[in-house]
Amino acid sequence: MSAELKASRRDGTLILTLSNPGARNALHPDMYAAAIETLSTAERDDSVRAVILTGADNFFCAGGNLNRLLQNRALPKSEQADSIDNLHSWIQALRDCPKPVIAAVDGAAAGAGFSLALACDLIVAGVTAKFVMAYVKVGLTPDGGGSWFLSQALPRQLATEIIMEGKPVLAPRLHELGIVNRVVADGSALDAALAWADELAALSPNAVERIKSLVGDAPQNTLQQHFEAEKHNFVESLHHRDAQEGISAFLEKRMPKY
Repeated sequence: MSAELKASRRDGTLILTLSNPGARNALHPDMYAAAIETLSTAERDDSVRAVILTGADNFFCAGGNLNRLLQNRALPKSEQADSIDNLHSWIQALRDCPKPVIAAVDGAAAGAGFSLALACDLIVAGVTAKFVMAYVKVGLTPDGGGSWFLSQALPRQLATEIIMEGKPVLAPRLHELGIVNRVVADGSALDAALAWADELAALSPNAVERIKSLVGDAPQNTLQQHFEAEKHNFVESLHHRDAQEGISAFLEKRMPKY
């Protein structure tokens, strides 16, 4: 069986499952284009309220396939560079997707698998799930934005330790550091993510999308720039139909229907 990205739906949640049997869901270039296309379709589909990224067989993703990478040493450098560009396009698509994206991690997220989890808006992980930037162990450096995400989320010393040593970090430790949102029983990360997605689906889609944008843009904005962004989004939200429903439901002491 070949590596593939499987897409399925449960109500308003799109579930993307990394599948590469026998290779711990190692990544393959075929997955990249499929993921970008699927996320693009979901962006235009108002019935999709949230996206979950998970792995088959209770294992998130082992990252790159080392046998394939070794074979790529015989190819022009440009071919590997193109492959990484495609991976990065997938990472950017996760960041740009207006719907909230939840990583459901059981087993391990290694290398670019760790980067994929970090690219998601929220992370749910099994209590013994391992996260590892293993590149240095095989003489490589990170891709998929892993070094950027960790450097944004952690003090420089901690990010350096995790990336330079390449040792596994358990989900509870990353929860303490504020990277993993929720730690759950092993084997239940997907169920917990689905329940969370259901909660998000009950919220205003307009507000959720705008909040994701505000949080994503905040690191590169000055405070004055962010004031302007908040002002714009607040005014637009106030005049959106979701605010009419949300405010009316609150005043009428009922649940809103978006």
